[in-house]
Amino acid sequence: MFDRLVVPANTKFEDGCVIVEGDVIVGPNATLGYGIIGRKVIVGEKANIQGDIVGEEVRLDAWSSVKGNVVSRGDAYVGEFATIDGKLTVYGNLDIGRNVRIKEGFEAKGLITIQDPLPVIIFIFFYLLELLRLGKLEEAEKLFEEIEEFESPLIIPEDSTLNLEQIKTSASVEIVGSRVLGNVRAKDVSVEGSEVFGSLRGRDIVVDGSRIHGAIEGRTVFIVNGSEVFGHIKAGRVYMEEKCAVEGTIIGKSGVIIKPKVDVAEIMKKLKGIEEEEKEEKEETEKEEEKTEVREVKKAEVEETRKKRKREESREVIDVIKSGKDREEKEVKTSEGDLNAGVGQGEVQKDVS
Repeated sequence: MFDRLVVPANTKFEDGCVIVEGDVIVGPNATLGYGIIGRKVIVGEKANIQGDIVGEEVRLDAWSSVKGNVVSRGDAYVGEFATIDGKLTVYGNLDIGRNVRIKEGFEAKGLITIQDPLPVIIFIFFYLLELLRLGKLEEAEKLFEEIEEFESPLIIPEDSTLNLEQIKTSASVEIVGSRVLGNVRAKDVSVEGSEVFGSLRGRDIVVDGSRIHGAIEGRTVFIVNGSEVFGHIKAGRVYMEEKCAVEGTIIGKSGVIIKPKVDVAEIMKKLKGIEEEEKEEKEETEKEEEKTEVREVKKAEVEETRKKRKREESREVIDVIKSGKDREEKEVKTSEGDLNAGVGQGEVQKDVS
């Protein structure tokens, strides 16, 4: 679910607020430059909301921050060290952690419990471990069946940014049936039946029955189903149907293909196959290069060992020659000494006689 940023149908980007008909999930460390109005609103750890939050149920995880007011028509959960710059109003029960900062106070109509609410995922994990430990497999399967599904959620993945100027994420972006403000920067981008006031930049970009008020830049771009682009297109490949319109230049380094009907799924499948083949070829080339490098290193080591051995042998020969010379010099000196000694003795005998 969190592998992409999803803007569901009928989402409205108003002045300072995002209005969603379904649920809203904001991942950890994400930044939302708007307020939120939705059904169920879940804000992850260390996420930052730059406006008010209004929902039927609100959950703020630890260290999250909200720059406005928080209103929950049902129950609310606020994790430890969370910060709310406005007022917290809860019409149901309130579970609140310790060291929570609420600048303008809070009001709850139901039961107030001061504790550290356990994250839902961790709670389910421990509960499943306990069921499995007790051997209650049927109840564990039933738990998965009873887990509440989110209703058409607005999903903002971890470390993503969504504000008036940009929608930026390392994941893919999917926009369906909505009116969106901001330049989109993502891995892959899919825009269906929507209007985007900003540019699109990613790897594979599909514009289906939409209006884009900005430039489009990517590796592969598809413009289909009567889409309109009010800006230039720059990509490796561009596929466009005849009934589409582009008010700007189209640059396709590997080609621009315009035909009556473009089968996006089929082309993407072929391109994916080509990409996998290129990836395999690249991996094989890298392996061959690694093997070549290993062979060269071993060859260099053998050559260095051979040179070292040759140097040692040369050094041994030099030492032998030097030792021989020293021995010869010593023998010569000894012979000269004996000769001198004999001559001196002869002279002494002559003088005595």
